Amino acid sequence: MSASETTEKINGRVLSVAGSDSGGGAGIQADIKAITMNGGYAMTAVTAITVQNTQGVYGVIPVPLDAIAGQIRVTLSDIGADVIKTGMLGDRKTIETVSRQLNELAPDIPRVIDPVMVATSGDRLLAGDAVDVLKSLLVPDAALLTPNAPEAEILSGRAVESVDGQRRAAERLMETGAKAVLVKGGHISSDVITDVLQTEYDEFFFEAPRIDTESTHGTGCTLASSIATYMALGSSLPDAVEAGREYLLKALESAKPLGKGHGPVNHGWPLGKER
Repeated sequence: MSASETTEKINGRVLSVAGSDSGGGAGIQADIKAITMNGGYAMTAVTAITVQNTQGVYGVIPVPLDAIAGQIRVTLSDIGADVIKTGMLGDRKTIETVSRQLNELAPDIPRVIDPVMVATSGDRLLAGDAVDVLKSLLVPDAALLTPNAPEAEILSGRAVESVDGQRRAAERLMETGAKAVLVKGGHISSDVITDVLQTEYDEFFFEAPRIDTESTHGTGCTLASSIATYMALGSSLPDAVEAGREYLLKALESAKPLGKGHGPVNHGWPLGKER
């Protein structure tokens, strides 16, 4: 049996196209941890290097466009992928490069698009002039779009201050071509967090009590990567969302304080060891 025939039978391969977080709590680092802890195989295409810790983002160094394209090309041509997950893309040219590579090399591989716009610290991670490019190139045909409430407002043009607002934003984003949308409710003031998933055929509501913790850095990256992993392992989308949320909730519940700001979630909780 050839190597190519062998890799075609391996499920759980996730290619993450995202920025690097020197603090280790979000971005590529969070993606690798989440994918691995949930039983997948992580590959990466780094789009930017951030100078970052729990207190903020102190610098962003873009990766050359040909290097981004090259990372995508060599991983897909050799190992392949069952799902591709995108995170921080940073600017218009990077989005255009990533979209072109995925359309050419992986048109049929499901994509989980996490529209990373702002870090937990409040620092902006997506240029203002890149929003329309993201909407036109990556939102259409996304297997799953995973915006938080502020991101859903920007992308949909609808106010997202309640579950009803989440539903309306998801509907609008579905109209733009996304096959499914998960509008997360963590930024909406409530003792119970509700995430709303809309698909082409149904609507799902996932609820959980708000966890009192400052260790929230990387929650969006972690959830999107976890969901992508379960999709890559063959789960249905609702089941993948439920499993990904369970992983994240336990990572929040078991997190110990690290750093002087918003610390990272505990990605390694399935190992059963204290961090």
